[in-house]
Amino acid sequence: MFYYLSGTVAHMEPYLAVIDCGGVGYACRTTNTTLSQLKKGERGKLFTHLNVREDAMELYGFATQEELNLFEQLISVSGVGPKAALSILSASTPANLALSIITGDEKALTCAPGIGKKIAQRVILELKDKLAKGQAAAMGGETYGGTGITVIPENKASEAAAALAVLGYSQGEINLALKGVDLDALSLEDIIKQALKKMMKG
Repeated sequence: MFYYLSGTVAHMEPYLAVIDCGGVGYACRTTNTTLSQLKKGERGKLFTHLNVREDAMELYGFATQEELNLFEQLISVSGVGPKAALSILSASTPANLALSIITGDEKALTCAPGIGKKIAQRVILELKDKLAKGQAAAMGGETYGGTGITVIPENKASEAAAALAVLGYSQGEINLALKGVDLDALSLEDIIKQALKKMMKG
């Protein structure tokens, strides 16, 4: 229904930002990461997700498309609602969280308030499985470096590509973003950051 909201930041509080668009204030549930990029009284833009329940309609807003994509991936996991997803996203950057999911780092997820080991394991299991199915479907098309992306990443290139896929990027976008990045010299985290910078410029 709403793709994004662009207007003046009218109000901010933990997990909430109100964006004034033409005199109408839209209350958006959000993360600490997004709130840190907004300033009251200045213009802001949030990519949105409308969550509809029987008893309520709530709008969620994020500073980047990557954070929105990851939020939607998280709430697709059984037992993870919007509140838990916001908690997970508030404890890490989207790139680092995607990396934690791909590498199976439960501790990074349990750092979020209210997120226990069982939820962390479920997030990792279901999102890696979903990603694996997407990769399997793409194996007949483009592959990176002639090796493809395997279900269990075998090197930095495939792990970086898998993390970018969790953030919602297509195989073609990932291939272009990784071209020219020094895969041998950079850490996995830096490879992902460099690729994200290239895609944001594009």
